[in-house]
Amino acid sequence: MSVRTTVRQVVRELLVLDREVYTAVHATPSPALDHTLARISRAADHSKLWLSASTLLVAAGERPRRAALVGVAAVAATSAVVNAGVKPLVRRERPSRVDSVRTHVVRMPTSGSYPSGHAASAFAFSAAVGGELPQLDTLLRLAATVVAYSRVHTGVHYPGDVVAGAVIGAGVGTLARHLARGGMHPTSTMRRD
Repeated sequence: MSVRTTVRQVVRELLVLDREVYTAVHATPSPALDHTLARISRAADHSKLWLSASTLLVAAGERPRRAALVGVAAVAATSAVVNAGVKPLVRRERPSRVDSVRTHVVRMPTSGSYPSGHAASAFAFSAAVGGELPQLDTLLRLAATVVAYSRVHTGVHYPGDVVAGAVIGAGVGTLARHLARGGMHPTSTMRRD
């Protein structure tokens, strides 16, 4: 079997798995989670959640202020990469909500489904700020994970969309953090305390 054939087969299987996981999530009633996850998903629209967190950080001192600025820059860069770069290239259609048991969902975006911009921004902010403020790292990554899952739960993304968004966002957030520390040379990766 050629490499090209193997890659095509793997991609086909991943797409089937992606749809099956989405279908399982939407076939499972979870009324106690529905409203909460819809609110969380809407709170992350236009990065409002991350901008609000940045506002709090700015008031907390010099180091949190720097982390907030790097976090906002990472979100902006990630949004550009996802919305102007990747989504137009891939053009994956959004999931169908026809068979969903959800009664409380968020508005279906008109942009492509892959990758999730919400997940990308969430992980960009958490990687950038959490790397600068280790005491917030776990909390921010947990928040990013909840935002990413909320996009699947509310029916606007497939799981693969949020995984791809998380990977892109974490990468851009990490890069932004390293650049803010003075570049990508070996000594810049050491933690400054």
